[in-house]
Amino acid sequence: MILLTGGTGFISSHTAVALAEAGLPCVLLDNLANSPESTLQGLARITGQAPLFVQGDVRDAALLDSLFARYPIQAVLHGASLKAVGEGLAQPALYHDNNVSGTVTLIRAMERAGVRRLVFSSSSTVYGNPTLQCLPESAPLVPLNPEARSKVMVEQILHDVAASHPDWRVLSLRCFNPVGAHPSGALGEAPRGQTLNLLTVMAQATAGQRPPLSIFGNDYPTPDGTGVRDYIHVMDLARGHLLALQQLLQAAAPPDARHRVLNLGRGQGISVLQLLQAFEQHTGYRVPHQWAPRREGDAACWVADVSAARQHLGWQAELGLAEMCRDAWRWQGRA
Repeated sequence: MILLTGGTGFISSHTAVALAEAGLPCVLLDNLANSPESTLQGLARITGQAPLFVQGDVRDAALLDSLFARYPIQAVLHGASLKAVGEGLAQPALYHDNNVSGTVTLIRAMERAGVRRLVFSSSSTVYGNPTLQCLPESAPLVPLNPEARSKVMVEQILHDVAASHPDWRVLSLRCFNPVGAHPSGALGEAPRGQTLNLLTVMAQATAGQRPPLSIFGNDYPTPDGTGVRDYIHVMDLARGHLLALQQLLQAAAPPDARHRVLNLGRGQGISVLQLLQAFEQHTGYRVPHQWAPRREGDAACWVADVSAARQHLGWQAELGLAEMCRDAWRWQGRA
């Protein structure tokens, strides 16, 4: 059995679907601070059974101990991270408490239970404002805000923990820009606050649920002047997390690979304008939008080098722009 922290979040909930399809039972833990309980209904509709869910906080040591005592947990997917940049800037103590202290509490509970297999859902924000256009895992880490700094701290903690005992195996997955939704339309991104997910913003603007999309900058040194990012379908990310968990459960680790860091992206840049045009093409709807000045700190181009994930996980993204746009729009029609 797998414990998914942040289990009703965007990536973890879609990973729960992938786990169910692979026949791996899981228990979802979430405090519902940033995701709705209706996510559980979507999971039930897709998988055909109600998910095993516990409402609670990853910082609750007693609750974690009870979960490890009650269920035969073999590994943990840790996705219980706060991730809104603006909120992190306004409440840095909250972000470090939840993201860093929560991870330490989880690790201690895992140690007490003798469970030493962990996949950490990290973020490409650890790279900051990169000067490299194609980012390998060895690229400099220059986190620019509390959210990104907390992810770097957690990765460093996990590295130290993995080195402390020969039974530890940890994979930190640096996810690039997740978009899309489950193709059924029953599950997608549903944050309680405002989302910064560009494709979700496009869909909401198209549906008239928010003002027109603002495109920040049209004078970058890119083919069409708009910023380029590595957008990846959330179901591809879910499959990457599944493969990581399966690998940890199946294989022993050499001493130099107890903590491995891998990028998960498509390895292909897509500009804001290309994404907008693809959305219009694949949905048949026009996206209301307006041009705005560049935002300070935004990089021109930001793409993952995914060769390590291919080598170590046998994974690469399979879903393209058509699936990203259609699935995002199908979900938005139900949200």
